[in-house]
Amino acid sequence: MRWFRRPPRVAAAHVPNPAEAAEAFWRGWFELLPAVSAALGDREPQRFENDLCELVAAVHPDLHFTVERGQRAIYALVLSGQEDPRLRPYTDAWRAAAPPEDMIWEYHDSVPPVPDPTAVTVNLGAHRVGLADVRVAARIVAGVVDVAVYHPGFAALDDEARRTMTYLPLDVTLGERLAAERLGRVETALTDPADSIDLLALRTLVTSLP
Repeated sequence: MRWFRRPPRVAAAHVPNPAEAAEAFWRGWFELLPAVSAALGDREPQRFENDLCELVAAVHPDLHFTVERGQRAIYALVLSGQEDPRLRPYTDAWRAAAPPEDMIWEYHDSVPPVPDPTAVTVNLGAHRVGLADVRVAARIVAGVVDVAVYHPGFAALDDEARRTMTYLPLDVTLGERLAAERLGRVETALTDPADSIDLLALRTLVTSLP
C-alpha cells in the first residue's frame, strides 16, 4: 500500500467546480487506462504514478490516491480526502461520476477496510512497515474509542511518517469513515502500551459499539 499526492506548487492552484473536475478526471482516466493496465501487468506502477498524480491534483491538490488489490474486482482505485470536510464535495462528485465497477476495477472515495489488516505491509520510502506488529491501547469514552497506536518501527521513522503510520492502520482496519465516526482521541505511542490489542481486536471492539 502506497499513497500518492502531487507535491504542492509554489503558486496556489486553481480549484475547479467539483462536478466539472470529476468529469475531467474520468475523461483523463480512460485515456490513461491502457498505460495503467500495461504497467500493472508488468508490475511497474511507477510508470503511471506521475500522470495519475496530475489527474488527481486537477480534481483538488489536497487529495491522495492509491491503486490497490480490490475486494470485488482485481484492482481498486481509492481517492481520499482523509475525512477533511473541505474535500468531501470533490470526493462525492468524483464517486458520483465514476463508471460502473467491473471485474477489473472498483472505485472508492475513502479508504475501505481491508479483510485482514495484519497482512498489510506499508511502503514508506526505504521502510517497509508490517501492520501485523501494530499494537493499540483502546479506551471507550463517551461512546467513542480513544486510542494510542504503537509500532516497534516508529523509532526509525521521521515525524511525518510516524503520523502516517498512526492513522493509516486505523483507516485500513475500520475504513476511513467508520474511523472518523467512532474514534475519539488518537495518539502515537513510542512504547508498547499496557493492555494493548492488535488491529483485528480493535475492529471487533469498535464495531461492537452501539
